[in-house]
Amino acid sequence: MPANRRTDLLLLLVAIVWGSSYLAAKTATASTPVLTVLFVRYAISAVALLLFVRRISRKELRIGGVLGLTQAAVLILETYGVTHTSAANAGLIISLTLVLTPPLDRRRLPGRFYLAAAICVGAVGLLMSSHGLHVPGVGDLLMLAAAVVRAGHVALVGRLATGLRPLQLTTVQTLVGTALFAIPAVSHLSAIPAVGWLQMAYLALFCSVFAFLVQTWAVQRTSASRASLLLGTEPIWAVAIGIGLGSEQLTLTAALGAVLLLAGTTWGQAIERKARLGAGPLLVVGSVAGGNNDGGAVARSGGREAAGC
Repeated sequence: MPANRRTDLLLLLVAIVWGSSYLAAKTATASTPVLTVLFVRYAISAVALLLFVRRISRKELRIGGVLGLTQAAVLILETYGVTHTSAANAGLIISLTLVLTPPLDRRRLPGRFYLAAAICVGAVGLLMSSHGLHVPGVGDLLMLAAAVVRAGHVALVGRLATGLRPLQLTTVQTLVGTALFAIPAVSHLSAIPAVGWLQMAYLALFCSVFAFLVQTWAVQRTSASRASLLLGTEPIWAVAIGIGLGSEQLTLTAALGAVLLLAGTTWGQAIERKARLGAGPLLVVGSVAGGNNDGGAVARSGGREAAGC
């Protein structure tokens, strides 16, 4: 198999794995408290990453500590959110990060970018009112908040992480998350069912560690645009897996919202990418415990595109 084809397939596999993380998290939290799920996911990821890390600098500790706090905030909102909404909705709404992040860079963008963002906002409204006009569900609102906080986290990564090593930075973030969730989680560890351990191991080892390492390797062997295109299929896989394996359903209104959201985020991302062509060298940074659209970011000095979750 040609090397470029192999790279594409691995990036697509990362998108599929990330798309599956919403249903995996939803089913894991059905039998285990959210904070316990987060602790186990972080802890397994940290142990796996420490096998690859030999030395962490003081700056990586300091910056990783700050980013670890913002990442933990994203994971709390996401995981609580997915427990109160469908995995399909969660995967779609979190993709708003793609159009929320560029404005946070305080860069001038063409007017059509904001039109694409407006389409995305309208699409989320359709998703939230898929069964008729009503007060938006708490799960959808939490996922919307997670998308906003994640956009801030990605923008912060772009500003603080320049020149730092992704693996070391990611390891510090996972250690911070492990420490944050240890105390509220420890009393529930003995009650986790066997299937729960398997689900959390999948989230940690596949949706986090495996996806991050493969993404980092693959992005170095292809263009940022191609990587972004393949990783950006994550919401599609979230919907497909939620419906196919989770027996979830999309109403006609929700399906229209899903199509508009995917179109809007794709258009907005293409506009943002074109606006920053030639902005500088690529920087690959990651947040491995984030899994879901937070597995990393392909950043430039003046902007970035959220890769995958």
